[in-house]
Amino acid sequence: MLPQLRRTRTHRHCEVSSMYRFPCAWFTLTRDCVVVVFLALHTDCHDIYMSSQQTATSGLYLIHIGTQRPLVVFCEMSKGGGWTVFQKITLNSTLDFNRTWSEYKQGFGLVNGDHWLGNEHLHMLTHKGGRYRLKVELFRDNGTELWAEYDPFRVDGEASKYKLRLGLHSGTAADALSQDSEAYLHDNQKFTTIDSDNDNYFQNCAELVYNGVSGGGWWYDACAGAILNRPNLIYWHEDCNRNNSCHSARMLLQPSEPIKHCFVSHSEKCHMYSFPLEYP
Repeated sequence: MLPQLRRTRTHRHCEVSSMYRFPCAWFTLTRDCVVVVFLALHTDCHDIYMSSQQTATSGLYLIHIGTQRPLVVFCEMSKGGGWTVFQKITLNSTLDFNRTWSEYKQGFGLVNGDHWLGNEHLHMLTHKGGRYRLKVELFRDNGTELWAEYDPFRVDGEASKYKLRLGLHSGTAADALSQDSEAYLHDNQKFTTIDSDNDNYFQNCAELVYNGVSGGGWWYDACAGAILNRPNLIYWHEDCNRNNSCHSARMLLQPSEPIKHCFVSHSEKCHMYSFPLEYP
């Protein structure tokens, strides 16, 4: 079982829960960095959840998606269990979402706070075998929570400008991504940032300003029936807007069909990795 990350003193064992321990040599957390020695990694939060016999709790975990270094992610273990969070935003967030193509590719922010996990990571997660679904969570100021799911969910590679691919919609929130809402359709759209204009508008949608703040990277059409990367307005068609304010939102993914996972196993020696909890 994979260790859950905690900002605490050095541990001689990697604590997973009160019932599980990971038999690694050592596990240490510093203010800005985690260093961990381990034998194998899981491939997403659902894999961790199922491997724990559905006892794992929400928090920071390590996964391996084919990159050289493991990836720190926040796993939501409630609400069906095993959701990998790849975006979180709080209204009037201090995190700058008006980033370049390279920054959206690699990811930015604090994984246990406002962040974008990275388009390349999204591509690798949704193309490693099996089918995934997307869940969008919207939290209104009045205390209500709305959600929308899309199954299947896929993000194409960089050569295709990380094009968004969505299946059928379900949930309590409006279909603001795959329905032609307000004449904007986000499904099958390429990703746009301030330095890479791939939308269908005569201007760059990521550069358009609302109350002095630019839009942020997104799968724009011309421009948006939904945009969750604008710090001063969380927008989702009729559900989150200037009249129905939402204080935060999250985007998560989870397998929607069984996935055959392949693990990297080292028989005698451990490998050491050092990596940040905060993206650049």
